[in-house]
Amino acid sequence: GGVRCGGGVPQRRRGLVQRRAQLKDEVHVLKRDDLVEYISQGCRPKEEWRIGTEHEKFAFRLSDRKRADYSDIRQMLNKLCKEFSWDPIMEGENIIGATLEGQSVTLEPGGQLELSGAPLRTLQETCAETQSHLHQMKSIAAEQGIAFLGLGFDPSSTFPECPMMPKNRYNIMKAYMPTRGNLGHDMMFRSCTIQVNLDFESEEDMVRKARASLALQPVATALFANSPLKEGKLTGYQSYRRRVWDDVDPDRCGYLPWIFEEGFGFERYVDYALSVPMYFVYRNGRYIDVSGQSFGDFMKGNLSALPGEVATMKDWEDHLTTIFPEIRLKRFLEMRGADGGPWDMICALPAFWVGLLYDEQALGEAEELVSSWTAKDRLLMQQNVAKEGLKLKCVGGGGAPTTMQELAKEVLRISAGGLERRGYNEVDFLDKLNCIAGRGQSQAEDLMSKYTNLWNGNIDPIFVTQYGL
Repeated sequence: GGVRCGGGVPQRRRGLVQRRAQLKDEVHVLKRDDLVEYISQGCRPKEEWRIGTEHEKFAFRLSDRKRADYSDIRQMLNKLCKEFSWDPIMEGENIIGATLEGQSVTLEPGGQLELSGAPLRTLQETCAETQSHLHQMKSIAAEQGIAFLGLGFDPSSTFPECPMMPKNRYNIMKAYMPTRGNLGHDMMFRSCTIQVNLDFESEEDMVRKARASLALQPVATALFANSPLKEGKLTGYQSYRRRVWDDVDPDRCGYLPWIFEEGFGFERYVDYALSVPMYFVYRNGRYIDVSGQSFGDFMKGNLSALPGEVATMKDWEDHLTTIFPEIRLKRFLEMRGADGGPWDMICALPAFWVGLLYDEQALGEAEELVSSWTAKDRLLMQQNVAKEGLKLKCVGGGGAPTTMQELAKEVLRISAGGLERRGYNEVDFLDKLNCIAGRGQSQAEDLMSKYTNLWNGNIDPIFVTQYGL
């Protein structure tokens, strides 16, 4: 009976409890101000502004035209590390990505391969990075009989045909998604995007860039529209990917009209992020399902799944990545309105936004262009651009009626001016967009026309090189 003492807690265990209690006192309990401070630390002087481009692509086996599964992708990632000196990213026993010099290759839920580029100074560097990555991946994939498709939505696979990658956070999201909307699984497993991350100098600069870019996000959606097909049939949308986002999760997706309201800034975004329910907490190499619970409760140590565990700044960082609006604020601004596409469109997306947002005159002209738009004008574009693209009737400068095509031409003129004044010979990266706006025909419309008139409703030609990367 002499094993226990002191109220029934074994001696060694009691020591642990006391030590833990001391440690607990030392844990910094996050306050709202800390969360605001975290985002504000993103402010940097103009000479330090960089361009971070991300793009996703579908991997298909050419033999059966099915999506590459994890065994195919694991082989590709291992070869990337072996042949091109990337470092593996592991989750347990599984390779789930690779890193090299500030770049990372990671996996979306259905095995869409994403390149998150390093923060670079010029668009030449960004485009060279993209081409180097595609060259490496395509040479590896070709040996395995795999091709990459640059589209915004999977043109052929049903949801059950999509593979699932062995990343535990995706299991949590997959289970939670259907409780919040009907198309979350389509977003996770069947969509691809191109995004750019851009810096701001101050809170005021962030607010200006956020408002201009959110107002103009539908212009990017129209110019980059490239997802008219689903399961071998036309969807009626030019950007079905953009349509999907409207029915994923109203808590964390879509258009944020309050960005245009008086008082928007870091604090307002933090309050919004705090209102978004959590997905998971990452502890000791494991993702713990806390879906639907409140980050505010977590800050107080009141999560039912993790009693007594208190949120850290890393948890806040993770939480900010589980919010998916049309533009997203972290320590930089993310532009999220574009469909996936071929390499010249991957280079064009950062060019479009850098021209508009990284030059003072261009930003002023963009603000002037959108200044008279009402909340209703902006909403009309957000709600209808996925279907109508460049044909959408909308408003332009001074609130005058126009079409999305004419608006896009004007926005491209402003962007080109911004790139010209930057002085790095970057204007040519807008060539493909100028061509699309000039013809008034998106990649999606080209694809719809081929599908109907040339291919007689057969999508097999998509898998040959013209839609490959």
